[in-house]
Amino acid sequence: MFADLHLHTNFSDGTYTPEELAGHAIRLRFKAVALTDHDTMEGCPRMAAACQAGGVEFIPASELTTEHAGHELHMLGYFLDAKNEKLTTDLARFQEVRRNRIYEMVEKLNQLRIPLKVEAVFKLANCDSPGRPHVARALVQERLCGSLDEAFERFLKKGKPAWVPKFKISSAEAIALIHQAGGLAVLAHPGLNHTDEVIPDLVAAGMDGIECFHTKHSTSMTQRYLEIADKHRLLVTGGSDCHGMSKGKPLIGGIKVPYECVERLRERVMKRAVESGVMLADDAIVNRKS
Repeated sequence: MFADLHLHTNFSDGTYTPEELAGHAIRLRFKAVALTDHDTMEGCPRMAAACQAGGVEFIPASELTTEHAGHELHMLGYFLDAKNEKLTTDLARFQEVRRNRIYEMVEKLNQLRIPLKVEAVFKLANCDSPGRPHVARALVQERLCGSLDEAFERFLKKGKPAWVPKFKISSAEAIALIHQAGGLAVLAHPGLNHTDEVIPDLVAAGMDGIECFHTKHSTSMTQRYLEIADKHRLLVTGGSDCHGMSKGKPLIGGIKVPYECVERLRERVMKRAVESGVMLADDAIVNRKS
């Protein structure tokens, strides 16, 4: 009775198709999974169908890049209504900014006399939500770098010559966007942010939960965030943050979140829907086995 609530497919910067990722979840006997691709929900219908066929509960979600007090934070939105008009409009805007960022990074590379063509990046990405990992993979594919690590270390990491800042909405805006789309807002991998001091601000803005379990969280980090969640009465989530084979091996299966976390998330989203008088679409709640 476990779940993985942080997963990516090739609809953003993962390498697995939704069907391949669902296949891993079925093989590992997860009871529930969430797809949290960056700034998109386009992979959710296929992932939902594949999970349903394999008897795995599916939660539609997305990961948004935000900023608070000068810090980059990632906000996970769970149980989102993919048909929500404002959400779909804003996601389309975020995707356009992502594509423009690719052009800027490739232009900087070209100025460094690195002959990468932007068409190569978009062909490799083959999605509406491209990012830096796609530029890195294209550099390797075109034999302009020997590895992904080299691509980031030489060109793409913050402070390197081809780095371009991400577009970010405020964390409060992201929380409000997630809520109006019927979802729950959860702070992703806080142990990587080193900004625990902003958590009370996010709670005041309406944040619902915190990702306590994560591949890069140590045992002591996990315990710390469980205590913070308890202190602020936040929901607890977690996941592997699997991007397929982009890290050399799949991370799915490395983090197994107690299924009770999913039940509490569902209870909260249903309670909020009742309180607000909003009728939630079936596919915004969860696909469950009968």
